Amino acid sequence: MKLDTQTKSESSSIQNEIISNIGELINVKNLEPGDKLPSERTLSEKFNVSRSVIRDAIQKLELYGLLKSRPQSGTFVANIGVIAMNGMIDDILRLEDQDFKALVETRILLELKTVRLASTRRTKEDLENMKSALMAYSKKVSNGEPAVEEDLLFHLAIAKASKNATINTFMLMITPEIITNFETHHVCDKGLALKGIEEHEAIYNAIEQQNPQLAKQKMKDHFSELYQYCYNV
Repeated sequence: MKLDTQTKSESSSIQNEIISNIGELINVKNLEPGDKLPSERTLSEKFNVSRSVIRDAIQKLELYGLLKSRPQSGTFVANIGVIAMNGMIDDILRLEDQDFKALVETRILLELKTVRLASTRRTKEDLENMKSALMAYSKKVSNGEPAVEEDLLFHLAIAKASKNATINTFMLMITPEIITNFETHHVCDKGLALKGIEEHEAIYNAIEQQNPQLAKQKMKDHFSELYQYCYNV
């Protein structure tokens, strides 16, 4: 009988167990970069959980750059050494809800640098990606719908426009935890969402004008209430 997840905490615990099991499987089988993992069905039977649990664990490891899925081909070990992979898996498993403040601090530090780089390096395509994310965010907020993911897509578009692969990777790594924590702490229920439309537009305009100083200031303004909220939780 497959394990059935009933609560968020139970789901997180089971997912972490599966992530750890996948890491152990890679070590035991001496899988190297480029080697293929067993199928979702095989892993599901081996670890006695549903395929959806396996899929979620694989997606999380893929977001952190440890696995790569190829359509019609399967899931493969990414180009990373075993020691580094084990260390990263340990770090993933140690991420807790109480890291929310540290997560916010890290995000702010990254994005203040990212937005300056994006202002000087952005292309027309980058601007189009930002504009598309901004419109999607505005539409959902205006309709009274949750827009955490659309919000972060806008910021990820800025990270991509920075043309700094390392910063972009860091942003991709912390994004899943940002989404989880924002939903847990109801950040977007605090009246920030509507104001966020105007702030996003100001950031976009500064990047479009290629004004790094202005872009950084607009990003700081954007984060000011989030930072204050975070430290009043």
